[in-house]
Amino acid sequence: MRDTRESRLLLVLLIAIAFALITVDIRGGEQSPLDSARQGAASVLGPVENGVSAAVDPVGNAVGAIRDSGERHDRISTLEQENAALKQKLGSGDRHRARAQELDKLLRTAGAGGYGIKGAEVIGIGAAQGFSWTVTIDAGREDGLARDMTVINGDGLVGRVTTVGASTSTVLLANDPDFTVGTRMEKSSELGFATGRGGNALTVQLLNGKAEVKEGDRLVTFGSQDDKPFVPGVPVGRVTKVDPSGGDLTRTVSVRPYVGFSKLDVVGVVVEPPKKNPRNDVLRPEKPKEAKPTPTVTVTKTPGASASPRS
Repeated sequence: MRDTRESRLLLVLLIAIAFALITVDIRGGEQSPLDSARQGAASVLGPVENGVSAAVDPVGNAVGAIRDSGERHDRISTLEQENAALKQKLGSGDRHRARAQELDKLLRTAGAGGYGIKGAEVIGIGAAQGFSWTVTIDAGREDGLARDMTVINGDGLVGRVTTVGASTSTVLLANDPDFTVGTRMEKSSELGFATGRGGNALTVQLLNGKAEVKEGDRLVTFGSQDDKPFVPGVPVGRVTKVDPSGGDLTRTVSVRPYVGFSKLDVVGVVVEPPKKNPRNDVLRPEKPKEAKPTPTVTVTKTPGASASPRS
């Protein structure tokens, strides 16, 4: 529109009308004649506004989520770390308790036999130096260890030291087929030689082919000259099977060792032999067998019946 006199007059007129409408609307309040027009505009423009709001809100939420996701991720990471630390702490607590129990049992066994021991931990298992059943322990020459020393744990005979390094050693386990140790029966004192059969089994050849032996009998080490490689009195195992005697010079029995070779942890190397043979002192007292209850018969008398049979 050109800036003419007519256009200026029209602009002034429109401004005057606008002010007049505003004045009428304010003075009319809720009864304002413009209210119906305002509601009509709202009904037309309201859905448009809601649609725009619905379209904009997810964007705003997404922006907020992106903004807060860093904080939430950090919090989740912190919680995961705290949970992992707690699980590790609980696990290490169980581990420490188990090791403390093993050590306590080992010390009681060593004390009962009068063995001077050097404690060690099993740190490896494998076919070292051609042996099929060996473990590596974290003690060696610097700890006073030497070849052909007896190795025990809280349950009994573990094996013997075969190779010694500066800070580690190799132990041949008693269940190895190349392992042999002299044994003595607890009750009869019959002598024999135990040989490993792998797994959790030993075979014992008793020198007396007529030896009286039965399942459940216990054996200990007989001991070696100068206490090497074996000190006397170490629990070996319990008889599980007795082969029939066929008139041979020896008799064969199967023995289940006390030691679980697949779960070795804390062991003790006997660095000082006992001053005297402990014989059976290291064996734990056997629990007395519970006597089977004797069945009892209760006779009930029928009321009115005679206690003695009629003639």
